[in-house]
Amino acid sequence: MEIRRITDASAVRAAGHLFDQAPEPAATARFLADDRHHLLIAYLDGQPAGMVTGVEMTHPDKGTEMFLYELGVDKAYRRRGVGRALVGALADLARERGCYGQWVITDEDNDAARATYGGSGGRPAEHQVVYGWDF
Repeated sequence: MEIRRITDASAVRAAGHLFDQAPEPAATARFLADDRHHLLIAYLDGQPAGMVTGVEMTHPDKGTEMFLYELGVDKAYRRRGVGRALVGALADLARERGCYGQWVITDEDNDAARATYGGSGGRPAEHQVVYGWDF
C-alpha cells in the first residue's frame, strides 16, 4: 500500500468514487489551495483504494488539532487495513505539523468506523453531544 498526500485536482478526480458524491471542481480547488487542509489517498496495485481528509483547527487558548473530516474506503478494499492505515497516516501528519491531537465524529451505530478509529489508537470521548445546523 502506498499513501500519498494529494495536492492536485486530477488525483482527486481519479479517486472520485471514494467520496460520497463526485468532487466539485471549485470546492476541490479551494480545499487544495489551503495548506491546513489535507487529503491522503491510499493506493493498492496503483488503484485509489481509500481516502481521508483532515482539517487543522486552531484556537487561541488550545493550539492546533487535526479534525478527521472524512474517511472512505472502496468496497473492494475494505477489511484489509486501508482505513486504519489512512487514519494513522493522518495522525502522523498531524504530529509533523505540530498538532496536539486529532479527533473525529461518527454515528453510534457505525460499527465499521468505530472499529477503524479504535483500532488506530482513538478512544471514544465520554459525555459528548454533537449539534448541527443545516443551511
